[in-house]
Amino acid sequence: MEDNSLQQVDGPGFGSRNREFGGPGPGPSWQEDLLCGVSRTFALTIPQLPDGLREAVTNAYLLCRIADTIEDDPIFDAAEKDRFHSAFLEAVERGRGAREFARELAPRLAPSTLSAEVELIQECPQLLGFTATLDSRQQRAVHRCLSMMSHGMAEYERCRSRNGLSDVREFERYCYFVAGVVGEMLTELFCDYSPEIDARRDDLERRAVSFGLGLQMTNILKDVWADLDRGVCWLPREIFDAHGYDLDRLGKRHDGCGSAFADSMQVLIGIAHDHLRNALDYTLAIPNHEVGIRRFLIWAVLLAVSTLGKISASPLFQSGAEVKVSRRRVAAIVTISKTVIRSNCGLTTLFNTAAYGLPRSDGHRSPILAERT
Repeated sequence: MEDNSLQQVDGPGFGSRNREFGGPGPGPSWQEDLLCGVSRTFALTIPQLPDGLREAVTNAYLLCRIADTIEDDPIFDAAEKDRFHSAFLEAVERGRGAREFARELAPRLAPSTLSAEVELIQECPQLLGFTATLDSRQQRAVHRCLSMMSHGMAEYERCRSRNGLSDVREFERYCYFVAGVVGEMLTELFCDYSPEIDARRDDLERRAVSFGLGLQMTNILKDVWADLDRGVCWLPREIFDAHGYDLDRLGKRHDGCGSAFADSMQVLIGIAHDHLRNALDYTLAIPNHEVGIRRFLIWAVLLAVSTLGKISASPLFQSGAEVKVSRRRVAAIVTISKTVIRSNCGLTTLFNTAAYGLPRSDGHRSPILAERT
């Protein structure tokens, strides 16, 4: 998705935004209740953030999830998804049509859609009402992320297939639109929250995209079979072709090519692993007294690298449930990381322990990161 010019929310139209949306939700826990319904992981990590930042990140995540709900719907064709993404952005950027968007989209979602996601769509006007209460820098960051994400999703929706993406560049580019932009948005929100963090902007910006890419690549590898059931594959053909595996015939039985599939997955694990190492460095660049932000970041990173470990150990898994991190492992990550959250050495040791034995990318240079330097 291309970066569009966003309307300044503190200019003309700011007042009409509040009138249409009717203000923020009914109470301080309103957004957190929605969050608990749509994401187990982020319902764990986002509440660790400090007051003033937590509310903005919760709001931003929920709005991103609306864009994701449109993309994931199995009934809508590309044209319908594009229309709903456009209507959503009209509401986000110009403050028009939020109620109409929610009223039209919610009842048309596929029957398989989670009830919590339907409720999220219904609450879109209230969510955008809360967005309008954020300061102008926060709003610009959220709006840019949603614009990039929605346009990027629409672009890839038009070329989605069961046969994968062409190469690693397209793989990373897709991950950038759906997650790398979130890393950039978080950086802006963190810098807005703290002048001390703002002083470290250059270090953070160099690694922000990797934070999103590492998490998204892990999800794609974990969800490969769930995605295929929806008629889409986001794996890069380039890697699989190099190992003699034809993604046109992707299936759980692999037709005798299981070793080629496993070898290809290990290459992608190595690429995701390297991005997660950048995400670790991103976390360590946050001042160590900002324990809430560091918890938010490191928990997500450690959960992702633990998932990669399970995938690497069982690359021929047939269900995402087989490589899901256990509740016991999640509890261990939370407990142990709390004891060393201020220590860069301690967090690095935790990461290295979780990543032990994972492949690396053997000199692979990220195409997306190379384009941005």
